[in-house]
Amino acid sequence: MATDIVGNLKVARKPKLSETVVDAIREQLRSGMIQPGQKLPTEGQLTEAFGVSRTVIREALATLAASGLVEPRQGAGVFVVEQISTAFGALTSEMGTKDSIALNVLEVRLAIEIESAGLAAIRRNAAQEAAIQEAFFEFDDLLLKSEPTGPADLAFHRAIASATNNPFYVEMLDVLGRRAIPCDVTSPWSTEIVQSDNYQRGLQREHLAILGAISAGDAETARNAMRLHLTASQKRYRERLQARQSFYKSASAVPSNK
Repeated sequence: MATDIVGNLKVARKPKLSETVVDAIREQLRSGMIQPGQKLPTEGQLTEAFGVSRTVIREALATLAASGLVEPRQGAGVFVVEQISTAFGALTSEMGTKDSIALNVLEVRLAIEIESAGLAAIRRNAAQEAAIQEAFFEFDDLLLKSEPTGPADLAFHRAIASATNNPFYVEMLDVLGRRAIPCDVTSPWSTEIVQSDNYQRGLQREHLAILGAISAGDAETARNAMRLHLTASQKRYRERLQARQSFYKSASAVPSNK
């Protein structure tokens, strides 16, 4: 009996201080608060800002450097690398129209996020699960206020990626950035339809299935829920393209009054 109780207990691993610093700096990079090529504050300034030791800051910077996000320069300091944003900026210009961009990005997300959902269900700690839930409810709150939900949508998927405890899942989403979520009215890949309340509520129902599976620790169901969510998004986008083509065909067939 006692062994059964112990077996059912789950002790959430408290994030290391260096991981907290890494996550904070990654978020500033993602949001644009820290720009490519920019010099980071000194170790002393970071120590004071985060209220941690220099050892923690050095460990965090080493993690960021290993991830290819920053690079130390002898005698000059630590700088954000420029190559990542430059390379993907060039890639964006070659991807085609905003419609093809959205479909291409969804295809990439399918390859990344199905497994990230499964790993999150297995590896997430209490704080990471809370972050996923917080992003979910933030989406809901913005929807009720009729405000753009894109940032909360991206935060939801990013929190899942973070819960894998594999930083490269987060980096891939950060590289995609706003391209990953076309439903925000501020996104250049948005359309009128994806901004509709009905569309947004459909997304939230799919998010709920993903959240429920992760919270239950059910990796396979989490993978399936994420697969259904992203393939449904592909289907919806293709249907919108077909509807737009049909509209233009019918409009062009109407005789001119001139």
